[in-house]
Order: sequence, then C-alpha cells, then structure tokens
Amino acid sequence: MILSDANHPIYVAPPLGNIVTLGHNTPMTEPNPLPSNNWPALEPGWVWLCGAGPGDPGLLTLHALNALRQADVIIYDALVDSRILDWANKDAKRIYAGKRGGKPSAKQRDISLQLVDMAKAGKRVLRLKGGDPFVFGRGGEEAQTLVQHGVPIRIIPGISAGIGGLAYAGIPVTHRDVNQSVTFITGHDQSGETPSALNWQAISDGSQVLVIYMGMKHIAPIAEALLNAGRASHEPVAVVTQATTPDQQVLETTLGRLVTDLENSKLSPPAIICVGRSVKMRQVLDWQSMIAGAAPRNLDPLGRGRPAETP
Repeated sequence: MILSDANHPIYVAPPLGNIVTLGHNTPMTEPNPLPSNNWPALEPGWVWLCGAGPGDPGLLTLHALNALRQADVIIYDALVDSRILDWANKDAKRIYAGKRGGKPSAKQRDISLQLVDMAKAGKRVLRLKGGDPFVFGRGGEEAQTLVQHGVPIRIIPGISAGIGGLAYAGIPVTHRDVNQSVTFITGHDQSGETPSALNWQAISDGSQVLVIYMGMKHIAPIAEALLNAGRASHEPVAVVTQATTPDQQVLETTLGRLVTDLENSKLSPPAIICVGRSVKMRQVLDWQSMIAGAAPRNLDPLGRGRPAETP
C-alpha cells in the first residue's frame, strides 16, 4: 500500500494474513513427538527461563517445546502466541504476567518472587518470555533473583525480534556491503522514558545499523537525538509491527520523515525499528510478498552494479 503526500511516497506493507502461514497448515494441537535426543528433564523445584521467539510458533526451539511438555506451571508474557501454549502439558497451570505499555500489569518484583514461591512449592516452573529472555526481557533480573533464593535454573535462548522479526520483513540485520556493526537499543528505560544514559553521538558514530526495541512511544525524541548526532535525514528506516505474525506490517520511510509517516500509518506496537541502509534490502528480499506473487521491487537496491555473488 502506498501512502503519500505531495512530495513524499511511503510504503506500508499490508498485514501478512494467510501468507505467513503458508507451509504451516498442521494443526497446532496435533501431538508431534520430539526427535530422538538426550532431552533434559525439568525437575520439581526448578525454573527454566525460556524464549518463545518473536511470534510465529514455528520459530520456537525444541528445548522450549520440551519444557512446555514437562512444566507444571507456565508463567508467560504478553507477546507469547497463544498457539504456543497449546503445545503445553494439558495439566499445566498457565499464569499471565504480561507487561504492555500504558496498561495495568504485574510488577517485576512480584513476578520474580512468584517464580521463587512456585519453585519452593516443588513445581516444575517454566518462565516463558517473548523473543529471547536476555534481550531487553528482564530475564537476567529474574534469573538472579532465583539464584539468590537458592532456586536452580536453566536458560533457554529464543530468537530475538530484533533479528528474526527483521528477517521476516526481508531485512538482514547485517550485510557486508552495509555494516560491520549493529547496535541494539531499548526505546525506554526503567522509568518508562527515553533512556537518558545513552550517548546518542557515540551510538550514531559507532554503528551503521541500529535496531530499536519498544521505541514507538518515544520515537520523536529518539529520531531527534539521532538527527542531532549526525545521522542523515534521508537514511532508510523500517518499522516492523507484530513481527512474524499474520498481523505483521512494515513501514518503509526515512529518518527525517519517520515521526510524521509513522503517525500517518496508524501502526501500533509492538514494533521493531531498524535504522540503516540494510533496510533497502527489503526491496529485493521481501519474501512474504514474493510468496504472494509480487515481483521484487529492485534487484540491486544497494546500487552495487554487479551480481550479489561477486566481491
């Protein structure tokens, strides 16, 4: 879908709908045995902190599936797809502990201590968090609390939205013709405001590609800080909302137009925001649209002038 004013067209991809489910038509509740392996046992009194990935249930790891099938209690976040919970032990107790900006939510201290209490009661506890628990997910805080209370833990990484979500949008977080570094940034600190401790000048100077988590609420001051730090107003930006789900949408714009275009797009969080020339690669790597029959918009979006396989 093209939205535009008199001088500036922007591209907003429509929701993926059924596109994202192509090739994934097996009912989610159908029992699928794990492949042969020496799978670890989730013992009573233990807590496993596990990443559920960015949304698509197919991106769940086998270790996470193994945990789901053993847990007595699953304490899960807002961004965990409900279909993932369908794979859990049918007798498991499910406890919602999601945090969403501007909405009533459990306090972090209460969640951490609830994990302790459940483990001390002899339960097999699975703490299931969207993305990866150690990437802006407070998994480190929860794990430290558990260890301080003598609760044994296991960490199961997950695919982070800042990598997997961008990949589903056709944006490689690294590309050798674009960047040799990437910086992951949170859009708010513990107070809920734009992180005051960040050195935006150093970030701007030090990394060709920036990936911003939870940044929509404070995108105006973030964009202003980056522009003031010397990032070009014409630098490509993509905003990926509801990444990897059937509701995924992608706004392609520039840093100078980001605030206005995001407001006009009516997109809503959760979102991953990517700043950098790697966003241009979506013009050739938008595989979801190609599955739906669309042709690539530009076979050489970086303007290399030679085949991709050549040095």
